[in-house]
Amino acid sequence: MSLPCRLLCLIWLSSFAVLSIRAQALGESPQIPEELLADDHLREEMGVNGFTAPSIRKIFDDLKRLRPLPYDELKRPLPEQPPQDRTKLSLIMGLLLADGFFAVEAEQFFDLEPIGRSLLNHGKILGSGTRVSSHMKSMLEKGAVGQWDALKEELFQTQKDVENEMVLIRDVDAANLISLGGWLRALEIGCAASLNPYDPAKAALLTKPEIIEYFVLNLETLEPRLQKNQLLGRIRTRLLEMQKAVDLPEGQVLSEQEVTQLGSMVEELVDQIGGNGRLLKTTQDIRGPKPTKPATVTAPAATGGVISGEVPQ
Repeated sequence: MSLPCRLLCLIWLSSFAVLSIRAQALGESPQIPEELLADDHLREEMGVNGFTAPSIRKIFDDLKRLRPLPYDELKRPLPEQPPQDRTKLSLIMGLLLADGFFAVEAEQFFDLEPIGRSLLNHGKILGSGTRVSSHMKSMLEKGAVGQWDALKEELFQTQKDVENEMVLIRDVDAANLISLGGWLRALEIGCAASLNPYDPAKAALLTKPEIIEYFVLNLETLEPRLQKNQLLGRIRTRLLEMQKAVDLPEGQVLSEQEVTQLGSMVEELVDQIGGNGRLLKTTQDIRGPKPTKPATVTAPAATGGVISGEVPQ
């Protein structure tokens, strides 16, 4: 994108922000110009890419390949009130998004409404989420009659609205933290599914070191005030440990004990973010000694979803 075009888009976005505030004051729903939303360079600058707004279809593809999903074991209580801290608020929104995908893939209809309500409450405080609220009624209606494929299609249609909201809030840090929270929750689900029982083919879908590196670099580029945040500091330290743990020779995947240890590290981070543990605790020993040899299988190709996504260039 040329500099003049980039400046024009930024001026356009600034002008639109003023119009949006005015429209909201009048009770109207502001419309983002489609030409602006379609600009890949600007969307990348505003924090919208394959990680901050991952394809819902690809997320479902990953979860489908991890069936059966241990839903009861991994279900977590929803937060009672949104936190005032914007950093934690963004991370929790990511957890809730992943919980929503999890509930749909596990066909747990009665959990959809409370998850959606909590997500909207958090999103309104963050300054996002209002655009997807119109889809909620339709999704609940489809889930009530067991139309899960139609429900997934409805979620696919919300993808554009999610990305539009990312552009509208103009908050790259929040977008990246939402993505990080969602990825951590999805990875926790993936680890548990791979141990239910242990399946090397499922373990190969969990993660790649370059994906963790992507999130580490994102944390290092946050504004200085956020880089001093203690929770983000602990997350970064643990991510570096996780990156070493999954950095295996090509063609090898994590062994059962390595998946168990990875799951333990991820669960700890999700606990620190959400403040609530699982409703049912796993009976597996998640803190055993580190194995000397990882299992060797041919790793399946990445699907591009939250769990095994491809790093944006």
